[in-house]
Amino acid sequence: MRKGFKMKLYPGMAQEYERRHNLLWDEMKDMIHAYGGSNYSIFLDPQTNVLFGYLEIEDEELWNRSADTEICRKWWDYMADIMETNPDNSPVSEDLAMVFHLD
Repeated sequence: MRKGFKMKLYPGMAQEYERRHNLLWDEMKDMIHAYGGSNYSIFLDPQTNVLFGYLEIEDEELWNRSADTEICRKWWDYMADIMETNPDNSPVSEDLAMVFHLD
């Protein structure tokens, strides 16, 4: 299953966002794979600070449970100072509808 979503950085945080993801913790990588995530990419529109995420998952229910892991919560806390977040520090994220796909 393919997922597309968008999030938003605070102004001036693009370089820091990229730096942190280039140093993504091994525990976070392992969790993403353990909960069925693969082919994960994030793109930035520098004019709007909007991030576009693309992820392939095995199962929506399994993937949703990843949000309850300790490592995911730790990552959210780590990223909360550079992007829009909800009260629990999860990123404000809006799912996008796929309107076209070509293999």
